[in-house]
Amino acid sequence: MNNQSCIPIKKEWDIVGARQYGRDIAKNLGFGSVDQARIATAISELARNIYLYAQKGKICFDIVEGVNKKGIKIVAIDEGPGIEEISKVMEDGYTTSGGLGAGLPGIKRLMDDFDIISEVGKGTEITVVKWLR
Repeated sequence: MNNQSCIPIKKEWDIVGARQYGRDIAKNLGFGSVDQARIATAISELARNIYLYAQKGKICFDIVEGVNKKGIKIVAIDEGPGIEEISKVMEDGYTTSGGLGAGLPGIKRLMDDFDIISEVGKGTEITVVKWLR
């Protein structure tokens, strides 16, 4: 990664900080207000998952470049319990927190690229990218 910077997620207020930081990067990259909102929402969900399920983790931001394209890459890394059944948490409506259940499927819909790696007892890493159109 090149210009990576990370925001630790330890308390609820960190969710707001990560969301705002990501929105600022998106704005500076030239994303419109709708995509800025999508990116900020995805960051909120990722950070909230860390806060609720892992208690400790971080959200890392990077500017990525592909062939004739540029985007924002967000990586959520935690040292939580991990996810036993990834396919289950990727189902619409699945929730363990009593929330709306938009969770990971919602994040996947908001972003262009989505990847999840999780190991039970070690933690979870979710990488998402939104490309500038």
